[in-house]
Order: sequence, then C-alpha cells, then structure tokens
Amino acid sequence: MKLQVISALILALILTQLPIAGKYFAILNTMIHESGHSLMALITGGEVRRVSLLPNTSGFALTGHTSWIGQVLTSLAGYVFASFFAFVFFWLVSRGQYKWMVYILMGFLLINLIFWVRNVYGLFWIFTFGAGFIWLLRSGHEQVVHYVLLFLASLILVESVTSAFEIMWISLVSPGQAGDAANLARATKFIPAPFWGILFFVQALYFALLSIKRVFP
Repeated sequence: MKLQVISALILALILTQLPIAGKYFAILNTMIHESGHSLMALITGGEVRRVSLLPNTSGFALTGHTSWIGQVLTSLAGYVFASFFAFVFFWLVSRGQYKWMVYILMGFLLINLIFWVRNVYGLFWIFTFGAGFIWLLRSGHEQVVHYVLLFLASLILVESVTSAFEIMWISLVSPGQAGDAANLARATKFIPAPFWGILFFVQALYFALLSIKRVFP
C-alpha cells in the first residue's frame, strides 16, 4: 500500500507538470475548488449563477450574496474545500472504502453538469472525464480501478498544495491579482491579501499532512 501511495503521488506530481494532459487532469481539483465556493454560497443564503472550468486549470464561480459574512465564507471555501476533500479521499482509500470515493466524484460531476457549469470547455471536460471514469468502473479490473482512484486522490492532494502555494506567491508579489486572497482582502478591508494567501497554503499543508498520516501512520 505504501509503495502504491508513493508511486501515485510521484505520478500525480509529474503529470500535473505536463502542458496538455497535466492541465486536463488538474481540472479535477479545480472542479472541487469551485464546487466549494458554490456550495458555501448556497449554504449562506446566496446563489450560484454559473461555474466555468478553463483549459489553463483556472476556474471561477459567479455567485451572489445576501450578506458580508456569506461573501467572506464563500471566498474562503474554495481552497479549504479542495484540501479537505483530498484528506477525505485519502481517509477513504486508507480504509478500503473506494466505492464512497466513486460516489462523491460522480456526485461532483453530476451536480456541476446539471446546475452550474455552462462554458464550452467545462462541459467538454465533464463529459469526457465522466465518460472515461464510467468506462473504467464498468470494464476495469478491480485492482486497476483502486489504483486509479488512489491516483486521483493523489492528484487532488498535489494540486491542492501547489495551487495554494501559487496563490500565496501571487499574493506576496502582486496582491491585487491574487484571486480569492485579493477578494478577501477587499472584503475585509484591513487584512491584506498576503495574510489570506499564507493562510490558504498553511491549511493545504495541514490537510496534506493529515492525508499522508492516514497511509503512513
């Protein structure tokens, strides 16, 4: 098991550096990130107008809010949601509960397809990734399916950390362009973007450590 986890993490790290295939697979983390924004907007009484998934692995959730706290929590939710689900997936893998990981991933795909994603590339990605995922589940050998699911969990873990590092770096060198960190800085007035960028990276490292400890106690 430990060797499989190490190889899956290395493969995920290498794959995400590739220009085309890497970006395609990395959008899995983007979808979960934007789903976090969307769900938090709904939980806090706001609305989700649309979600876009873009070929450069970026994305955005266009949301509406009825309160200041709803806006803040929605901006916070993306990176935390992705990091948390990286941990959830590793927890499920460590307990051999692969079917629950399948249910969660299929749930994300279906919710985004039915309710939120409307841009062309986003729909293309959901249809192709979903079709490939279903084909694997129907025709793949059980051990192959388990390893692919471990790889996807590793991919989300790697992307949750690297994307959080990127937003932290941008918040330090170009605070106004730092995405969620910049949004939080504008919403909170007196708390600058670098604070939020560092917070995103620290929480990503924390959940990554918890994830690794699940399989390397």
